[in-house]
Amino acid sequence: MDQTELPPPIWVDTPAALGEMSRNLQKSCCIAVDTESNSLHAYRERVCLIQFSLDGVDYLVDPLALVDLSPLAPVFANPAIVKIFHAAEYDLICLKRDYHFAIQNVFDTMLAARILGYPAFGLGAILNTKFGLELDKKYQKADWAVRPMPPAMLSYARMDTRYLVQLRQVMEAELAEKGLDEIAREDFQRIAQVEGTAPELDEEGFWRLNGARELNPRQAAVLKQLYLARENEAKRKDCPPFKISPNDFLVELAKASPLTRENLLATGLNERLLLRYCRTWLTAIQSGMHAAEIRAPRPRKMDVDLKMRVDALKDWRKKTAAGLGVESDVILPRDVLMAIAERNPTDLDQLNQLMQSCPWRYAAYGMQILKEISPTA
Repeated sequence: MDQTELPPPIWVDTPAALGEMSRNLQKSCCIAVDTESNSLHAYRERVCLIQFSLDGVDYLVDPLALVDLSPLAPVFANPAIVKIFHAAEYDLICLKRDYHFAIQNVFDTMLAARILGYPAFGLGAILNTKFGLELDKKYQKADWAVRPMPPAMLSYARMDTRYLVQLRQVMEAELAEKGLDEIAREDFQRIAQVEGTAPELDEEGFWRLNGARELNPRQAAVLKQLYLARENEAKRKDCPPFKISPNDFLVELAKASPLTRENLLATGLNERLLLRYCRTWLTAIQSGMHAAEIRAPRPRKMDVDLKMRVDALKDWRKKTAAGLGVESDVILPRDVLMAIAERNPTDLDQLNQLMQSCPWRYAAYGMQILKEISPTA
């Protein structure tokens, strides 16, 4: 894409520049927002760049240089300002987690694309279809904590918000034309409620590694210790755990459970990883060999009546979605479907309590939902 005719983005890295930008943002009824984090380069990622676009102006905010981002709080909290994101969930989680912003009035162009039944939801594909634009995704996995930021990365970052205001106008018209605007507003409100809590280490997360459930109880105990050792190394080096070792390496090492350096190297696994963290692996294996054996938790089995309600709601949802030409979870989100199936409401008042986040869907489909889960249906 030729960006030579675009005015340069405005780099914001001082309190004075941040205050001026915030005042400009608060004068607008509609702004585009995006963030860039260093999740592929740090143990616990943080927001490294915040992009804003409005009225042909692109701002790039450097949160690594700014101690206080509170001037942005009234922008995000103002319900009169539409905040346009593409794939908002991760951005909202990071903004709430790192800065405790309250965020109101969100428009998510990726959610809108799903509701409208677009064949592709990526921003590049949508902008190409709607405006004939080509986005360069070269820096998707870049380290956004690098400073000074190369000009090419600055150009890449500004394009993620540059056309979102224009795209929202197009999508709003399409949603209204298809009678899907109420569902979209409901989903935008739901996504705005996402929590922004800092992640905690899940010590049982090793069960999610492919092959973990195929290990015997002793090997599983070893795998847990290897998993925790990798987390500690990653935290110490401030890098993602996968940069210490891949998941399949840990599982294979747990299967072999070598107790000496010679046996460790004889496993035939990645020699570089074995030598680099030799003491770490051997210490973890020794701990696992002396720990209590552990068995994989059994998945909760769905009882017959619950399964019947889930299946009935899914069948109804699929048929209703087909009639509107949308994906099935647009009609009833999975979390709401499961809550209804599990609680088994018997009247509209009970159902209403379970659909507080979906008032339009409750009004439109409440009676149908009750009929589907009724024993006499």
